[in-house]
Amino acid sequence: MHITHLRFQTEKNHTKSTFIIDGKFYCFILEDGFNVKKIHGETRITPATRKITLRNEGGMHEDYLKRFGKNFHKGMLWIRDVNNYKYVYIHIGNTPQNTLGCLLTGFSANTNSSSISESTNAYKKIYPIIRDAILRKQEVLIETIDIQQIL
Repeated sequence: MHITHLRFQTEKNHTKSTFIIDGKFYCFILEDGFNVKKIHGETRITPATRKITLRNEGGMHEDYLKRFGKNFHKGMLWIRDVNNYKYVYIHIGNTPQNTLGCLLTGFSANTNSSSISESTNAYKKIYPIIRDAILRKQEVLIETIDIQQIL
């Protein structure tokens, strides 16, 4: 499975992107803004292609397990091998304050606002697709691209 995470709007405190799975658009993504030097909780990840796996330990995993149940939630969608970051997840949230370097899902992304909406619904749409691919032992890659690089 190949996920294209294509950034189209960069502001001081946030970045908006599209989330495309195997060539099909699924949702929008909200992240922190760009900083040359990493600032904890305020800096998005660098562009690259990385593997996604499931992480089934930690506080966020336990919270999602309680929220969604064991039939749905099998672990956090963990973007691996991000320099200077420990755990980067794809998860639910609506504002830059919810990101902490992670990718937040949403169905609506107003370019005049720093937030996204319908985050839970977007997450519930993409999570089983990615989860099931990982559980089938399929390699899941996410390619983060800054649109400026391809113009």
